[in-house]
Amino acid sequence: EMLGNFSFGQYFKEGAIEYATEFIQQRLKLDWGRVWVTVHAGDPGLKLGPDEEAIGLWERIGMPAERIVPLPSSENFWSVGGPGPCGPDSEMFYDWGENVGCGRPTCQPGCECERFLEFWNLVFMEFELHADGSLTPLPEQNIDTGLGIERGARILQGVDSVYDTDGYQQIMAWLAAESGVAYGESDQATKAHRILADHGRGMTFL
Repeated sequence: EMLGNFSFGQYFKEGAIEYATEFIQQRLKLDWGRVWVTVHAGDPGLKLGPDEEAIGLWERIGMPAERIVPLPSSENFWSVGGPGPCGPDSEMFYDWGENVGCGRPTCQPGCECERFLEFWNLVFMEFELHADGSLTPLPEQNIDTGLGIERGARILQGVDSVYDTDGYQQIMAWLAAESGVAYGESDQATKAHRILADHGRGMTFL
C-alpha cells in the first residue's frame, strides 16, 4: 500500500526534499544516520546530466555527501513505460547495518543484498517523453511521491520482514486460529500464511 502526496506546479524538488526530511525526522523519528538517498546519475540517451540540483538540496538539508548515491535511469528515472510524463527521482533507503547483507565495505543502496531497504520515492515529474526518445519540458513541474506503508511499518517496528508487522500478524493470528497451523511452524506454513494474508488483502482492496 502506497502513501502519496502530490504537487501540481506548487512546489518542486526543494519543497519535496524539505517535506520528506521533516516527515522522516519529526514524524517517523527515524535515525537520520541510517537514512541514505539515491539520485539520478544522468542518461546520455536522454541527454540528461546528473541531477546536481537534487544532490545540492540533499546536502543543504543535512544529508552527508557519502550517503547520496547516483544511480542510472533503470533505478532513478520514472516514466509511464513509454511516451508521456516522466522525470528523475530520488529514493530514500533505510540501512539495517553492516551485519546485514553482503558484508562488502562498498555496499550501498543499489546493491542486491538485503542491507538497504527502499521505503520512499520522490518523483520529479518535469518532462514529456516523445516516441522518438526526445524530452521536452512539461508546462508545470510536478511532484509524485510514494511511501510504502508496510515498509515504513517494518522500519518502525524493527522486524525482519513486512509479514512480521502488526497488520499482517493480525491476519495470520486469525489464520492460525482457524487452521490450527501457526505462522513460522514450518517453511510450508510460513509460505501459506503469507500467500493467504497477502491475497486476502488484495481481494479486500478489489
